[in-house]
Amino acid sequence: MWRVVSRPLTGTHRMQRTWSDGRPTSAITAQIAKANDRLTSFERLEIYNRMYWFRVLDSLYDDCPGLRGVLGDRKFMRLAEAYLVKYPSRSFTLRNLPSRLAKFIREEPQFTHPHTALCLDLAHFEWARVEVFDTAARPLFTVDDLLDADPAKLRLNLQPYLQLLQLDYPVDDYVLEVKKREAELLRGDASNAPSELRSSVTVRLARPRPARTFVAVHRMAGTIYFKRLDPAAYKILTAIRAGKTLEQALSVGVPRAKQPRADWAAKIQGWFANWMELGWFCRAE
Repeated sequence: MWRVVSRPLTGTHRMQRTWSDGRPTSAITAQIAKANDRLTSFERLEIYNRMYWFRVLDSLYDDCPGLRGVLGDRKFMRLAEAYLVKYPSRSFTLRNLPSRLAKFIREEPQFTHPHTALCLDLAHFEWARVEVFDTAARPLFTVDDLLDADPAKLRLNLQPYLQLLQLDYPVDDYVLEVKKREAELLRGDASNAPSELRSSVTVRLARPRPARTFVAVHRMAGTIYFKRLDPAAYKILTAIRAGKTLEQALSVGVPRAKQPRADWAAKIQGWFANWMELGWFCRAE
């Protein structure tokens, strides 16, 4: 039943009439479902086959606005279909559907050429948004937990939902712009905007140029936010996540540079105050 339902559709979005071993698909469906006075067994299972594919493709479409913006709808759907053939859903929830999309793009770059590097960043970023949305949160680490702490021994913990990304493109700004354009389209639909405008809006959106970018994807009160990070701040946070002590994390992040250490002290104090306010630190389990 699962093999029938999850088998890719034809180019006209119908169930394939020939099975993988050359037999008619109708011979397979007859073993699974009975015909009734309105539909053959093939037609009955075709309904589920089409429903499955329309639902998983629709879910990926919603989860990947940035990829759609770069590739355009037609090329994105070719990518999505090929991805789901190679990596079909193995979870009870659609939430996990894009989890292997970046892996697929690395393995099959022909579907994203000539924008594969940009699409890889987008796949990582858009999966991070999914993970941030519903990954668990732990009790907050507070100022009181710092009392009498020795920086040489203190190990902080980051919230499990916090995602830290090192990217080659500023895809955070790009995704926000795509979503803003889509919101404009929805308003346009409500006022009967021309279909030509609806189909061409993402094409006019300039693709981002390469630029090393560090981003934290986090949430507050159920809403997802993106926050740009200084390279040193990113190094400190990733060192903390790797289990380094606070002293070790600071030594990793703060460059041995020309800037006076007093300037770094003020900057780092500001970062930690902001991260505490955002609730990024949690107590150990």
